[in-house]
Amino acid sequence: MNLFDFGQEQEKEKKAPLAARMRPRTLDEMVGQSHILGPGKLLRRSIEADQLSSIILYGPPGTGKTTLAKVIANTSQAHFEQLNAVTAGVGDIRRLTQEAKERLGMYSQRTLLFIDEIHRFNKSQQDALLPYVEDGTIILIGATTENPSFEVNSALLSRSRIFQLQPLSEAELKELADRALTDEERGLGHYRAQAEEEAIQHMVRVASGDARNLLNALELAVTTTPPGEDGIRLITLEVAEESIQQKMVRYDKGGDQHYDTISAFIKSMRGSDADAALYYLAKMIHAGEDPRFIARRVFIHAAEDVGMADPRALTIAAAAAQAVEHIGLPEAQIPLAEAVIYIATAPKSNAVVRGINEAMEAVKKESRGDVPAHLRDTHFRGAKDQGRGQGYLYPHHFPRGYVQQQYLPDEHRGKTFYHPTDIGYEKKLKEFIRWVKTPSQ
Repeated sequence: MNLFDFGQEQEKEKKAPLAARMRPRTLDEMVGQSHILGPGKLLRRSIEADQLSSIILYGPPGTGKTTLAKVIANTSQAHFEQLNAVTAGVGDIRRLTQEAKERLGMYSQRTLLFIDEIHRFNKSQQDALLPYVEDGTIILIGATTENPSFEVNSALLSRSRIFQLQPLSEAELKELADRALTDEERGLGHYRAQAEEEAIQHMVRVASGDARNLLNALELAVTTTPPGEDGIRLITLEVAEESIQQKMVRYDKGGDQHYDTISAFIKSMRGSDADAALYYLAKMIHAGEDPRFIARRVFIHAAEDVGMADPRALTIAAAAAQAVEHIGLPEAQIPLAEAVIYIATAPKSNAVVRGINEAMEAVKKESRGDVPAHLRDTHFRGAKDQGRGQGYLYPHHFPRGYVQQQYLPDEHRGKTFYHPTDIGYEKKLKEFIRWVKTPSQ
């Protein structure tokens, strides 16, 4: 590179967005992803030893997939090439793989090929890569926001290791923001900017684990805020809200607002007000509440307040909780909302709660509670000689699969713990229980 080209590169770097300028250059500068880049972890060892095999980096935007590829390029002695799957075609792949083959043969130098958004490659493009990944001509570094198990063909997957990147925590995002505000060489340090704690917290929360989103908003906030008389650019909450284009919701996850909102959420579902329940759900999601916490409350409510009036409510709540674990936000807000609407509009009964509570009290107060002899286990030698199982009536030998016999211990004989209501499905249960308890049956 001549001096003219070098000068152009420096000028280009100065004009690059803050997120690009602050991009870590070494593993030690990386923030987050300690589960794959921490000391002693396989990926870190492979990078440090320059013995990387083909990998696919999978995670949401702004978690460091491209950054990690650049760090690998800076660390490795291999030649580095980059393609974007949106603009690259089979011709580009063939050209790069041919050059990689020649480089390996002539100079024994390996080639790292970074393909951003690899999930956008079609089958023919992925197939064109396969032979060169298989014989080691290129070492593939693929990056994708989509689950590679569904978007990358199995042959390519089997020759690559998948590493999943996680959204950055609020503490990690705060570290990046502080670094950017104080770095005078690549960051915003020369602007002499100071951010109110509330402003930084808001941008960090709204960024939702996305470092690029945070740094873009921070740069906009600093560069558009005029300096005061003291030369300091003060970033207020109002400036932060404008820069990241989202108003702050007054919601303290550790304070009264948290407990008041979740209380109102549960009571709205119990009160069959789907609109109010959706509002409080939206408020919690918008404020950054842990979706797993919300899913747990929905799950509990389905059993506690709907119960056997509509047993499907528990299944739907379980599906929403599973969606939260598998797909996360923002997509998981849809199955959560579906479960909330279903549960809010479902018939309500807490007979199950009263039933288990009464049964628990009976167990606590009983003196013996011996299992009746005819219900005891008979799966061992000599059991029948002890009178176990004698007199047991097998229900399937009788009409409608039912026969009257004693199931409760003598101490609790005749007691009723479950009192079904006349609401929803429970009305059918009440009719069935009345039938099975009728002496003539």
